[in-house]
Amino acid sequence: MALPHAQPLDAIDIRPLGAGLRTAKTHSLIKTEKLQLMQVVLAAGQGLPEHRAPSEVTVQCLEGEVEVATPNRLCRLQAGEVVVLPADEPHAVLAHRDATLLVTVLLHA
Repeated sequence: MALPHAQPLDAIDIRPLGAGLRTAKTHSLIKTEKLQLMQVVLAAGQGLPEHRAPSEVTVQCLEGEVEVATPNRLCRLQAGEVVVLPADEPHAVLAHRDATLLVTVLLHA
């Protein structure tokens, strides 16, 4: 069963999952016509294969440590750090430690 999306003006809890990280799953938090927020959960050694988004994306590390790799750069993120990816930038993600990410994607209307 899919988790329901939050609605505009709903408060969304994005605090670190701590011990709950091991059983948590990646899911979309909210999706509107122009914006999507996702909570991405990765165990150490897990990753997301190279992909791209048609618009700008932010990746905020809420806990743990990940590496965001583009063809020209490696960016290591730890808890409390965020990176912006340009539109259509190919990128992959690899967790070096169990991690939770808040990913924000601008959607085309």
